Amino acid sequence: MPSRAQQPQAFAAFLNPAMVGAVQAVMAQEYELKRGRAMVWPLAIVLPVLVLHRSTREALPSNIRTHLPTWVGRNPALLAGFGARVDSTLPVLREGLRFALRHGLIQVETGAVHTVPFSTRRAEGELRELLKAARLVGKWAATVDQPSTLMALLGVRV
Repeated sequence: MPSRAQQPQAFAAFLNPAMVGAVQAVMAQEYELKRGRAMVWPLAIVLPVLVLHRSTREALPSNIRTHLPTWVGRNPALLAGFGARVDSTLPVLREGLRFALRHGLIQVETGAVHTVPFSTRRAEGELRELLKAARLVGKWAATVDQPSTLMALLGVRV
């Protein structure tokens, strides 16, 4: 992936560290609230791709009553290139985590992402949609027993 300076301006503006970090933090916050424990940090790298990729985000269910394996089975075309999308956005996802850490949205301890309560009420437009999807994915991921199961469902190898 090209450096931020070499990326097309629209791409760099959309995938800025503050926005990506907010998506990661909201996702981790919802996971922690639903699961009762912090999200393992690899999920904070992989799961945001479900939200950041517009076609995938728009295909997400409206609530977590649709089980993740069911949704995966219904959307094989969206997930066919999921691993490659994770790989191509890895630098941006790492930048987002660093931003969230630096600005106190998250803390990483013992291999898990702990969140600091914060509000997203003032978010507007597409950011509001991204954060809404991040909440759903965070809760949804918390319903899967093992992170390795979640990674396998999404076709990601660690």
